[in-house]
Amino acid sequence: MRIAERFLTHSVGNQASPLLDYDAFATDPALQAALEREGAGWAREQVAAFGPVAGGELMHLGEDANANRPVFRPFDRYGHRIDRVDFHPSWHRIMQLGVEYGIPNFYWRHAGTPGANVARAALAYLHMQPEQGNNCPLTMTYACVPALRKQPSLAREWLPRITAPRYDGRFVAAHAKAGNTIGMGMTEKQGGSDVRSNSTRAFPVGSPGPARPMSWWDTSSSFPPP
Repeated sequence: MRIAERFLTHSVGNQASPLLDYDAFATDPALQAALEREGAGWAREQVAAFGPVAGGELMHLGEDANANRPVFRPFDRYGHRIDRVDFHPSWHRIMQLGVEYGIPNFYWRHAGTPGANVARAALAYLHMQPEQGNNCPLTMTYACVPALRKQPSLAREWLPRITAPRYDGRFVAAHAKAGNTIGMGMTEKQGGSDVRSNSTRAFPVGSPGPARPMSWWDTSSSFPPP
């Protein structure tokens, strides 16, 4: 008997075996049925191709990304202000896979086809399972398109990069990238995640006469003051 074996007190036989690489789409009959039922059967090949990636490479990348947090670098080695955030290569790979498989852009590139949003949702469902942090930037990028279309000048400049199936993680200006992701800045000091605490100051536009500022009001109220 080896010395180490003398310290064994019992065998453990009631634990689940390690989760090895698997096909996250092929092993999910509910997802397959929903894809067909909701009119996105035409996209089955594209969604199915993502299954082994979501249950394989992405699982390992998610572990690495969460074990290596982003690093904020306010200055370069010479003391110049840069305000740079360095992400682990695994995070960039997660984002790359998400963009290339269409999490933020699949619907917009197939918007005229019924069921396109169902297929995008299926892809997003698979992609979010291994790692949750990417949910915000990818879904924000997807959701920003209708708002940008309200201002055609911005849409012409930004939408080609937003809907491109290319991820560009370089620390350069957005216009110099092959593809862009979109985020949202929360600036309300007293609000944070409690959106009801936010306050708004409104000014009438498009009406005759000088603009009259309205009073501050709490957005948790049902109606603004007259």
